[in-house]
Amino acid sequence: MAEKILMIALSPTMEEGTISAWKVKEGDEVKNGALLCEVETDKAVMEYESPVNGTVLKILLEAGGSAKIGELIAVVGKPGENIDALLKEAAAAAAPAAAATPPTPDRAAPPAGPTVGTAAVSSAPPAAPAGPAALERAAPPPPAAATAWEGPLGYGSYPRSSPLARKLARDRGLDIRSIPGTGPEGRVVRRDVEGFTGRPAPGYHAPAGAAAPEVPAAEARAPAVPGLQSQEIPVTGMRAAIARRLGESAAAPHFFLRAQVEMDSLMDARAAVNASAGEKLSLNAFFMKLAAEAIKRHPRINSTWKEKTIQIHGTVDIGLAVALPDGLITPVVRDCGGKTVSRIDAELAVLIDRARRGGLKPEEYSGATFSISNLGNYGIEEFTAIINPPGSAILALGETRREPVLGEDDELKVRRIMRMTLTCDHRTIDGAVGAAFLRDLKLMLQEPLRALV
Repeated sequence: MAEKILMIALSPTMEEGTISAWKVKEGDEVKNGALLCEVETDKAVMEYESPVNGTVLKILLEAGGSAKIGELIAVVGKPGENIDALLKEAAAAAAPAAAATPPTPDRAAPPAGPTVGTAAVSSAPPAAPAGPAALERAAPPPPAAATAWEGPLGYGSYPRSSPLARKLARDRGLDIRSIPGTGPEGRVVRRDVEGFTGRPAPGYHAPAGAAAPEVPAAEARAPAVPGLQSQEIPVTGMRAAIARRLGESAAAPHFFLRAQVEMDSLMDARAAVNASAGEKLSLNAFFMKLAAEAIKRHPRINSTWKEKTIQIHGTVDIGLAVALPDGLITPVVRDCGGKTVSRIDAELAVLIDRARRGGLKPEEYSGATFSISNLGNYGIEEFTAIINPPGSAILALGETRREPVLGEDDELKVRRIMRMTLTCDHRTIDGAVGAAFLRDLKLMLQEPLRALV
């Protein structure tokens, strides 16, 4: 009997998935546990394994298409099996949803070509073009290489785009950020670059022997004036999940505690360790370890509100907020209280690399009992952060900078100062508990040896 292959929840917060690529085609035989396709969730690209044995009789959702949890995406059964009744049932189930969502003008009539200014994006997958563009749309984008337009985020500061589109844009000297995308979820694809009529990026020099990109006569007469561009950016699954989860978190009663820390001892200790070990341990690894040690002394910080009970967690699982092109993700290092700084740093490096490649598993970014957000590298002096559920507290860290400080002998001294803000959920953590934790963490940051006693 034919079996329905439904879109399933591949992450805890997933409500909809997008097929990045099918790894099978109609007529292929599959085994239970074999890879069927790759699905882009709200956080990462996940592998979808077949739950049954059989032959792929029908693929209903092509690469680039999206489906909600429980919707039919394929059918597996015996070769030659009649599945007409099953397909009619699926079509009937989909009809009410389609009728309930009348097409908007943008959805009903996608633009014939890209326009500079406003990017109109169709919510449905575009018609399959012939030739290389079809291959480009079906294949999942590999980890992105560095481009000429990378910004402070480093990896992937360009918009969603295919590798071929990025290569064509580089060859033509075009800034891919200025090219409206018409691919799935607004991705810039080959046809968008080939149809773009804008000017090359400033400072572009065509490769030897290459023809210079054509510039419209109107643009050739007048220099381009830099400015803002009117755009509508489609909401990705990750951005929707961030909005939903943090919206729920912000409804909890927050309070904020601030402190400034003299960082000289910790910075000197880190420099000495790095010099002797021949490796560069990140400051974030030190922050995570010392926060875990302070939490051991104040376990209420490591808790979750569960309406009828408050759960105090037995391990300190710390998440570090990491910025991605499409949003934010929080890789979690488990049991930071039981690990050395070097072990935390090694695990954190692997997790951050996977996060930036979109390869984190759900268990690697969910369930943090405490979180840290560090914007010091951006020159931010001080800020507050919203709690990352299911945790009850998050620590916001600012830039470490040299400032004059009045010492106990009433003499001005220059010290390296960092400001930090602890956000607490008042349902689980009272002000005195949060203050005691922040006081002890400050002392450990100023005198790291305190963590050993």
